[in-house]
Amino acid sequence: MTFAKTTPKLSIALFILSLCVSTTLALPLSKQDGDQLQRKIEEIAKNGSAVPVQARRTPVSENEVNSYLAFNAKDNIPRGLIDPQISIVGNGALAGRALVDLDEFKRHRNSQGFMDPLNYLSGKVPITARGVLRTRDGKGQFQFGSATILGVPLPKPVLQELVTFFTRTPEQPKGFNLDAPFDLPAKIREVVIGNAEAVVMQ
Repeated sequence: MTFAKTTPKLSIALFILSLCVSTTLALPLSKQDGDQLQRKIEEIAKNGSAVPVQARRTPVSENEVNSYLAFNAKDNIPRGLIDPQISIVGNGALAGRALVDLDEFKRHRNSQGFMDPLNYLSGKVPITARGVLRTRDGKGQFQFGSATILGVPLPKPVLQELVTFFTRTPEQPKGFNLDAPFDLPAKIREVVIGNAEAVVMQ
């Protein structure tokens, strides 16, 4: 099996974390760290398809995630989303930042009226967001905290519209719903969010 075929949901999950949850990265990003996470993802997927699944813990560092997004997953990141970065804060909390090409987004969107804050913005703008990821028994759910665009508070419905646009797939044409519980892929039971590290539990 190829990496692309075995781990699409894991790749999407990493992307969603980058949008929905900014700090300055403490360590330089590297292809080596990105490759290390790619190997871990492949091992998680392989174990998830085994019968029976072996109980295992896979630690994933913040730097591995951001290196993976920068080097390994950059060709799979949707057009219009630039330089996504994740901060693993701890106790379930995540923060993230990405540059979003609003012109690309608005080419595929109907205007929401003069009260729509995106009507007054264009080009590539930074969006940051914070939230908490809760996981248990193979299920996960995000608890939205806050979001900003150019430092100005961004209403949750507008963030949801952006997330929907950038996470649409043929299998999931409505994209990712920030409020909806979701199944964890690869028989993952839980993801424990610590300080600058997450542990994937199978």
